[in-house]
Amino acid sequence: MNPITHLFIGWSVASIDPSLDDRERTMITLSAVVADVDGLGLVPEILTRNTPHAVFWYSDYHHVLTHNLLSAVIASIVVAVVSRHRWRAALLALVAYHTHLIGDLVGSRGPDGYLWPVPYLPRWTWAWDGAWALNAWQNVVITFVAMLIAFFVALKRGVSPVRIVSKRADDAFVATLRRRFPRGASPPAATSAG
Repeated sequence: MNPITHLFIGWSVASIDPSLDDRERTMITLSAVVADVDGLGLVPEILTRNTPHAVFWYSDYHHVLTHNLLSAVIASIVVAVVSRHRWRAALLALVAYHTHLIGDLVGSRGPDGYLWPVPYLPRWTWAWDGAWALNAWQNVVITFVAMLIAFFVALKRGVSPVRIVSKRADDAFVATLRRRFPRGASPPAATSAG
């Protein structure tokens, strides 16, 4: 699946618990994306492909180094260490990480028909021959639904995935969204004078 899809799905998972703070939501959301860090090998592979010292870091290691249970557990531990709600945040990070693995299992067939296997355990690799193409309509629908969830959360709780990048930009985005869809927005919290 596309990293943007993973991000919105991760945000949806992080939004399950409204008591989480910004850092916890961000870490959980990134847990759904971080598995693709092993895809960064594409850059040196492209840069060296026409040289005598070509490297195949993407071809050899994407979906190998970080698409597994060990990486999911490590990500969850990191989230637990930096979180106020340690166990809840770690559990949601573990779920978010697994949404990435499952998303790649079902929706990342290559244009040549290649199925990206997920080496979940050292001796157990997931693969599904029913996986749809990376650009298939199913992935578009999943992305759209995850984006709708993010908009709904923004209207109701006043936070969106934009907050990962900038609180100020997120406040502006939420305010704009609430002006555009006033019926969906939660009323502002009552303040007591005194």
